[in-house]
Amino acid sequence: MEKKPYYITTAIAYTSGKPHIGNTYEIVLADAIARFKRAQGFDVRFQTGTDEHGQKIEEKANAAGVRPKELVDRLAGQIKDIWDLMNTSYDRFIRTTDTDHEKLIQKSFKKLYEQGDIYKGEYKGMYCTPCESFWTTSQLVDGKCPDCGREVKPASEEAYFFKMSKYAPRLIEHINTHPEFIQPVARKNEMMNNFLLPGLQDLCVSRTSFTWGIPVEFDPKHVVYVWFDALMNYITGLGYDADGDHGELYKKYWPADLHLIGKDIIRFHTIYWPIFLMALGQPLPKQVFGHPWLLQGGEKMSKSRGNVIYADDLVRLFGVDAVRYFVLHEMPFDNDGVITWELMIERTNSDLANTLGNLVNRTISMTNKYFGGIVTRTGTKEDVDDDLKDVVTKTASKVVEKMDELRVADAISEIFTLFKRCNKYIDETMPWALAKDESKADRLKEVLYNLTESIVIGASLLESFLPQTAEKIVKMLGCGIRDLSDLDKFGLYKSGSKVCETPEILFARLDAKDIMPKVEEIQAAQKAEYERENGITARENKAEEKTEEVHVEAKDEIAYDDFAKCQFAIGEILKCEEVPKSKKLLCSQVKIGDQTRQILSGIKAYYKPEEMVGKKVMVLLNLAPRSIAGLMSEGMLLCAEGPDGTLALMTPEKDVASGSEIC
Repeated sequence: MEKKPYYITTAIAYTSGKPHIGNTYEIVLADAIARFKRAQGFDVRFQTGTDEHGQKIEEKANAAGVRPKELVDRLAGQIKDIWDLMNTSYDRFIRTTDTDHEKLIQKSFKKLYEQGDIYKGEYKGMYCTPCESFWTTSQLVDGKCPDCGREVKPASEEAYFFKMSKYAPRLIEHINTHPEFIQPVARKNEMMNNFLLPGLQDLCVSRTSFTWGIPVEFDPKHVVYVWFDALMNYITGLGYDADGDHGELYKKYWPADLHLIGKDIIRFHTIYWPIFLMALGQPLPKQVFGHPWLLQGGEKMSKSRGNVIYADDLVRLFGVDAVRYFVLHEMPFDNDGVITWELMIERTNSDLANTLGNLVNRTISMTNKYFGGIVTRTGTKEDVDDDLKDVVTKTASKVVEKMDELRVADAISEIFTLFKRCNKYIDETMPWALAKDESKADRLKEVLYNLTESIVIGASLLESFLPQTAEKIVKMLGCGIRDLSDLDKFGLYKSGSKVCETPEILFARLDAKDIMPKVEEIQAAQKAEYERENGITARENKAEEKTEEVHVEAKDEIAYDDFAKCQFAIGEILKCEEVPKSKKLLCSQVKIGDQTRQILSGIKAYYKPEEMVGKKVMVLLNLAPRSIAGLMSEGMLLCAEGPDGTLALMTPEKDVASGSEIC
């Protein structure tokens, strides 16, 4: 029987830098879904890749003194290396600089122009370079980009526009009649209430202020809008052709079954993308799932904060499957997940080393100790066996149910419930006690057979999520991964089979005392790289070179009561930006306990705004508020001033909570 096709995609990664573990989570999640669909018998097509055009790339390349193509070649290679490191089974890694993609984009753009959906005009508005997005003044939040919160700049240029409003009613109807189209439901409500129902404006789909993009074929001074370019990869990668001469892959796999994306880009995928498809006369994808973020200790990862965690660093310390387990198991369905180095250690020890690794090791070791490694079914039966078998044989259907709902973390939890039941079964049957009574040898053989069979079923279910580990387990047990359709049957493991003589340690227990010094080395290297990239190291080194003694000029003495009037506390800088038209001032939003204050400081020459975010600083709280450069300042950040006028923020020696009193 011919397999049913299933097409899954990730968002293509933007080639602006090395992806951190929060970015990497998406490709691992997609891989787990793709592998499971294959196990269910689907003919899976799994596509990922890189988004390589746009103003941000051009500016980054210029700053590095290289051609944009040279920059994206290096970064695309780096991204692909990480995807491969994580053992992901994609079928195509598409790049938006691929020749076939670029030609198909030009044909599609021309088709939309010729049929009247794209027209030439002039754009006047605000542009966010990092997001490659245009905004009207009314759409800004506190004058900033509503997506990323960064500065926007006025833009005025000749441009081509897409008639979004023409297709909006049809898209609204589609969303209302296809409740599964946008998941989770909260994302659907956000798109409807914030964008579609208030009314769509025509979308600017070309630029002339930079050149790093796909030229508009009939008007080469324009380059195609980066989001039109990027979104179209889902069909160009299959051989879509605007003239209707589609490739066989497109005919087979489109429409996509699932677009897996981050929640921050769901607007592009559930509004722009389906409207582009409608205009091209093509079917819409069946589902767009906007997954949550993986946060480091509750915060978004940022180089300037020094809290970035990369997949390759994690793999060096924990191994590929331990990292896969963590990101898949720790991410809720519709809420952000949290990763820390300490949590990685804890989950590796409790779930992987104890629950799974110890179970496999004990079972194989007892089989070797008592029966020379031969697993034999004898047919003896007790009530405790029935309960074990009931849990084991029902696990597959529960996993399928969770995976059909894309509740991957819950699916893995079901598998580990099986392994936990096996560990309980060992405690209930006490094989070591049975081994002391020769008359109970058949019972002991049956117990070990039941354990072996249960582990094989669990490992077969685990294969989509931890493929290397699953393969190791069944190999040690002398069999192979079992078909998903057979995992509701108990007793298929061949009696008389032999397990390996020495079980491999699947996951060694970790000691934080050994791991955390290595983490500190990684963080120090990242900090040094960030400072090197941003010119911070040279300035600090220069300050350290000035070792001459400083003359301290005495001021009038004060009484202790005068000093006691000053209230000092630790604050954490949440946000910082330059004060317009000021050469000296930075404006910081500082969290001090349960309050946040705005404080202006004349330290612009010594700190960049992005360096400030996340710092713990010393604050004078009860300084009377005053207006500076038109902004209100509600306190003072304490600094030390060197003999050459260099300023350095006073920061606590140890990490203490914001709001802590300085005394």
